[in-house]
Amino acid sequence: MAPPDSSQTRTRPHNGSDTAIVIAVASTAACLIALIIALVAGGTVTARVIPGLPDAGPLTRWGLPVATVAVDVTAVLTIGLLLLATFLLPSDKGVLGKQALSYVRAASWTGLAWAVAAAAKLVFQLSDLFGLRLSEVVGNQLTSYAGSVAQGIGLMVVILLATAVALFGRTTDSATGAFALLAVAFAGLVPPALTGHSASSGNHELAITGLALHVIAVSVWVGGLVAVTFHGLRSTGEHAPVAARRFSRIALWAYIGVAIGGTASAISRLYGVLELFTTSYGLIMLVKIVLFAALGFVGWVHRRSTIPRIAEAGGRSLFIRLAGVEIAIMATVMGLSAALSRTAPPPPAEGTIDRVTLLLGFPMPPPMSATTLLTLWRPDLFFIMAVVVMGGLYAAGVVRLRRRGDTWPWGRSVAWVAGLVCIVAVLLSGFGTYAMLLFSTHMLQHMLLSMLIPILLVLGAPVTLALRAFKPAEQRGDRGPREWLNALLQSRYSRFVTHPAVAVPLFVLSPYALYFTPMFGVLMNDHLGHIFMNIHFLLTGFLFYWIIVGVDPAPRKMPYLLRIVLLLAAMGVHAFFGITIMMQSAPLAMEYYGQFDVPWNEGLAEDQYMGGGIAWAVGEVPTLLVMVALSVQWSRDEERTERRRERHSRRGGSDDADMDAYNAYLQELDRRSKQY
Repeated sequence: MAPPDSSQTRTRPHNGSDTAIVIAVASTAACLIALIIALVAGGTVTARVIPGLPDAGPLTRWGLPVATVAVDVTAVLTIGLLLLATFLLPSDKGVLGKQALSYVRAASWTGLAWAVAAAAKLVFQLSDLFGLRLSEVVGNQLTSYAGSVAQGIGLMVVILLATAVALFGRTTDSATGAFALLAVAFAGLVPPALTGHSASSGNHELAITGLALHVIAVSVWVGGLVAVTFHGLRSTGEHAPVAARRFSRIALWAYIGVAIGGTASAISRLYGVLELFTTSYGLIMLVKIVLFAALGFVGWVHRRSTIPRIAEAGGRSLFIRLAGVEIAIMATVMGLSAALSRTAPPPPAEGTIDRVTLLLGFPMPPPMSATTLLTLWRPDLFFIMAVVVMGGLYAAGVVRLRRRGDTWPWGRSVAWVAGLVCIVAVLLSGFGTYAMLLFSTHMLQHMLLSMLIPILLVLGAPVTLALRAFKPAEQRGDRGPREWLNALLQSRYSRFVTHPAVAVPLFVLSPYALYFTPMFGVLMNDHLGHIFMNIHFLLTGFLFYWIIVGVDPAPRKMPYLLRIVLLLAAMGVHAFFGITIMMQSAPLAMEYYGQFDVPWNEGLAEDQYMGGGIAWAVGEVPTLLVMVALSVQWSRDEERTERRRERHSRRGGSDDADMDAYNAYLQELDRRSKQY
């Protein structure tokens, strides 16, 4: 056998290195050129002399967008490296491979760069906001800004989370640890997106959720492509075809997420189609739309031509060349995005937004009626996407089982669909609109989200469906969706949160901690607070009813008698919570409800008393529903136990299988004692 050509062995990594340098230089140049053109065209970096207001100077005007680009690029690289290590490269029974581990270590360095870039942006942002020269920014001002202003707090959170990725990325060697770092990195993407233009937009539901989705989807898309391309350039890059195929599936969903988030963000900031062509903000957004369409075409070419041929001779080179063009276009879009963040969106027409609309995102509704409940819909993008995704995945799982010839109980499907329909009715219809103004409607919303809807979702058995529908990983020892779900079910975290001493107090005591502390008013004053409360109600209710009446596999199984005792005790505490609300002498959360003068409301005290009565009385229907479900489950469990005993008896045992096992144990002990 002839020895390998040493010159070819040396050339491959050299060529790969040259290609990586070319892609990096071209992408950086495209990003900076797009940034400069957009800043100059939008007039952002032009000195504006306003009498009585100081000027931060040209260094801040140019330095802030450059720091923003640095934050975006380092964040995207961190996400891409962790995504590659966690999901795109195969692991071995939860242990990262050598190359995947090297990418986690690289993510620790990009995480450190991310933290440094965020710190620089914090300084430039303070200088820009207060019109201070960089030499005038002192420590006390910076500390006060980072601890009291929303934008400063957001950047401080980014610095802390990016630093955590940098520190823990040096020691993590498992797929679970890499997944945790990826979750921390995703959390670091959100704060800046929620403290910019979206925070002041009139349509909070679309603006905030749309921008957050847009940022996360872009980071997955761009970061994943950069990481996969770099891995493909390495001569020692193992499983490059596998990583490319896996990323192709993720990239399609990321592209859809970018489209949805970008559309929602544009709708919330532009008040007409003409503003796309008549304002600097709209023109920059229009260029982004064109480039986004071009990226979609390149991605389509990838899926049709390069991905299927990546394992062939020359297929990897074709993929890398096309990916290099795609990365350069993405870098241009990132430069435009940084410039867009420094460009003021067009203001609304004078008199179109009143104080109520500014606070709530919609004008004061008319008195509540059956017509208004059916017509005053709220476009809350977060829960619209949640319902669509949950319904779509469940339907896909059922369809996969049917095509495979398996059956799935129709009752479970009906329960799941009923739960999703209730979410739509409670959060997205006129019911959700009035819950922003009336405490009584909010309390009914709370009770349904925590006490009725979780029961329906739990009875839908989504975990069982997922375990049956997901296919095992293609490579033995690797983790696919089914293996990740199994790992979560068997983790110490699952055993902890499903323990009755944890799940029950979370369900019954968290309302006291929410409504009888200043937390309620703080959360009601912010759209993110609304999302947090609604998610908390759903999750704590789902967790409680999962251990009480759930049919999915759980870390532990409780006796049915204990389940009934816990159910009755929890409902009693909930009833007392409603009575406590009714006994309050002063209205709750006046810092929120006191901002509105609802002309058709009888009064805050009367409305709150009605809300307490709702909390007291609404628990009867869920309790009855759960008791019926428990009775059916207990009866079926007894029937299954009896059938097992009968099968055991027919095999030669007695009617008591447990006693047979104990007798066999005693006989084994006696046999061993005779041997000695």
